[in-house]
Amino acid sequence: MFSDPQFWVAIAFIIFIIAIFNPVRKILNSSLDNKINEIKESIKEAEDLKKDTESILNEIVKRQNAVELEIKEIHSNSKDRIKILESQAQIKLSEQISKRELSAKAKIEQIVRDTNLLIQKHISETAINATVTILEKKLNSDEKQNLINESIKELESVLKN
Repeated sequence: MFSDPQFWVAIAFIIFIIAIFNPVRKILNSSLDNKINEIKESIKEAEDLKKDTESILNEIVKRQNAVELEIKEIHSNSKDRIKILESQAQIKLSEQISKRELSAKAKIEQIVRDTNLLIQKHISETAINATVTILEKKLNSDEKQNLINESIKELESVLKN
């Protein structure tokens, strides 16, 4: 056995394996430890990224809810503002209509007065012209002179009072 070269090759192989085992084990352990550490760091980074993403998502959801509430508030305020503006416009419109009605009534009354004056003037002129024509046809010159004198006396008495 001790003289057999296979025995010594086996012993040398075992010694070689034992001699290489510790450094290979250390290399494998350090390599595996490094790989484990890298994986742990990747997992930690992924968890941190997940936490950051969740916090950003929560913040976005909060902002979205706040924006939705603000939109609802703006919508509600705009409806109220529209109602107020409509009522103000209705009031202004009714005021303008009443002012225009008053103005139109005043214009109509003025036109009626002017027309009545024109009619009275026309009637008076027509009556005077008719009276003058009748008097000229029916009265002679003495009667005309008497009528003029009487009119002057009446005018003097009216002017004295």
